Amino acid sequence: MSHSVIHMAEASARWSARHPWRAVASWLLLVGAAIVLLMVVPTSTVQEDDYWQGESGRASQMSRDAGLEPPPTESVLIVGDRDEASQMQQAAAEVADRMIALDGVADVGDAVSNADRTAILVEVVLADPETDVAPLQAVTARVAADHPDLEVEQAGAGSIDDAVGDLVAEDLRSAEVTSIPVTLVLMLVAFGALVAAGIPVLLAIGSVITTIGLMAPLSHLVPAEESVTSMIVLIGMAVGVDYSLFFLKREREERAAGRSSVDAVEIAAATSGHSILVSGGAVIAAMTGLFIVGGATFTSLATGAVVVVAVAVLGSISVLPAVLVLLGPRVDRPRVPLLWRLNRRTGPGAISRHVLDPVVRRPGVSTVLALVLLGALAAPTLGMKIGSGGLETLPGSIAEVQTITQISTAFPGQMLTVDVLARGSDPDAVREGLRDLEDAAIRADDGLVAAPGESIRPSADGRTAMLTLGIDRPEDSDDADAAVRTLREQLAPEHLAGSTDEYAVGGTAGTDYDAVHRLTDRMPFVIAYVLLLTLVIMGLTFRSGVIALLSAGLNLLSVGVAFGVMTLVFQHGWASELMDFSAPGYLIEWVPLFVMVVLVGLSMDYHVFVLSRVREHVAAGLPSRLAVQRGVMDTAGVVTSAAAVMVAVFSIFAVLSMMELKMLGVGLAVAILVDATVIRLVALPAILMLLGDRAWRRVLATAPRDELVAVEAEREDLVTAAR
Repeated sequence: MSHSVIHMAEASARWSARHPWRAVASWLLLVGAAIVLLMVVPTSTVQEDDYWQGESGRASQMSRDAGLEPPPTESVLIVGDRDEASQMQQAAAEVADRMIALDGVADVGDAVSNADRTAILVEVVLADPETDVAPLQAVTARVAADHPDLEVEQAGAGSIDDAVGDLVAEDLRSAEVTSIPVTLVLMLVAFGALVAAGIPVLLAIGSVITTIGLMAPLSHLVPAEESVTSMIVLIGMAVGVDYSLFFLKREREERAAGRSSVDAVEIAAATSGHSILVSGGAVIAAMTGLFIVGGATFTSLATGAVVVVAVAVLGSISVLPAVLVLLGPRVDRPRVPLLWRLNRRTGPGAISRHVLDPVVRRPGVSTVLALVLLGALAAPTLGMKIGSGGLETLPGSIAEVQTITQISTAFPGQMLTVDVLARGSDPDAVREGLRDLEDAAIRADDGLVAAPGESIRPSADGRTAMLTLGIDRPEDSDDADAAVRTLREQLAPEHLAGSTDEYAVGGTAGTDYDAVHRLTDRMPFVIAYVLLLTLVIMGLTFRSGVIALLSAGLNLLSVGVAFGVMTLVFQHGWASELMDFSAPGYLIEWVPLFVMVVLVGLSMDYHVFVLSRVREHVAAGLPSRLAVQRGVMDTAGVVTSAAAVMVAVFSIFAVLSMMELKMLGVGLAVAILVDATVIRLVALPAILMLLGDRAWRRVLATAPRDELVAVEAEREDLVTAAR
């Protein structure tokens, strides 16, 4: 596998180096075609029923088929003082009169006052879930303008969705505007030259644009989730810059040793290009683990991640070699004087040498200290709690979220609900079974209570009916889960199995239960799948079972650090005031799993890059301890620069408004920082030194036949001559 991968990278780079204009034109054609696709092909987005899963999904389908879906509504809240009661009633009447005249409004409910007469609520029933709520918001705004002494606000599923969509778009624009200049500055520090710094950034931007364009037609096979574009920017900028950085650093190193531009590119392809293909394959393989979970969110995110990584790898081994051949030495122009001199003065490995020296002297102590630190950071994972995103995870800056909170305060008594759908040939038996179930559920004293209003709603033909029960327990609590389990496993079978043909427990509580438990049930399989792939890829790449096991173990530690830090910040509230957000007390259900597969894939970038250089030195005949020391020192600058880019990009997402993006940013930024420092500069070299030749037996056995020996020897001769 290793030789075939190297030959693939070499063949692509060789063709690009010898036909640079064709390679550049092909890349530009790909980017241009993607832009055209984005403009011409409408993107198919995830619909409500795409999220349906498990028993709650069946309940939702039964409800839709029977016409029992609750109609979409928008709520208008009018708040004032008690002595303004007449003005509040007048405002409510104006809202009702103007709303009912709008297209898309099916009905307007009676105005309802709260207990202390300081708030009135008007429910507006929409004819269709796709109804544009902008005209309704315009009516609310006009009534508010006509009554400046009152507070008149509107909120509902439609208006909140629109507000969240606008905020996500604003967050994305903010991330794009911020991440590009930050990445460029970091590349300037790494290279000291403007052209060299700009190449990785431009290639990453091209990869992101291409992927977003390709996702337009792909969305008709895999509907696009609303956060997939943010994820593409997040992953695309990180891996696009990383892969270009790996290749460019090695090409400059070979050219500085006296190689021609074409030869330098081909050697970079055989070494760094090999690492790019392996690490890119590892990222893609890790991302496919999300397909095991399934569901609209994971399928969309996995597809976007696989495509953007594949495009970034393609660009790194095709157009990048062509650009480097065309530019030649001009890639180091124009130079930034201070940064250029600093890079030349410090040289590769200057900073890492100070970290590595104590590791080399005392690898055993270094291993213990690193593992203790990593274990301490990962320990909070044992208490990690996951739950479904809800009102408490939406940004409080959204006006509609504030209005919903006000409604809950002014009109208490709203609670978590669970729906039981039943279908049968005998309408009377269906209703009687649901009535018996309701009585038994209330008597069970398991948190299930009667819901406000009419609890049983039959369909038009009476063959399907829906029972709604309240759950008098906190949302996302163990008690709420227990109430759902009681209904599904005990009460519903006892009272509906004989009197109905089909039944299902769903509603808000059932949907949350299914979403969380689908993840917790399948997470062990995803973890096993990702770790097994890591073992296989690393074992085949480096021909060492020891290296494979070490890689899987270190990846597991990285994931533990990410989970532990996210638990501390978002579950226990550490640093929440500093970051200006309110901790929800749990992690949104899909975030930990997504962070795991992304982190395993991205950490493989550094891992493969470092180990590949160590293997080169081992194959060239250096003692294993010296090979480890030199390999880590040779790659430390690149790893540090690449990690700085990733940490910077992820940190930008950590300060965005949406809680999901904030969780992703915090978990990945901290974990990548720890991975590139504690793991790659301390734990990895220390453990490799303790293992010695045992980690490289196959490499040592085949060293005389390894073509990398000739590459390394010739390179050493050129370096010596240049000095």
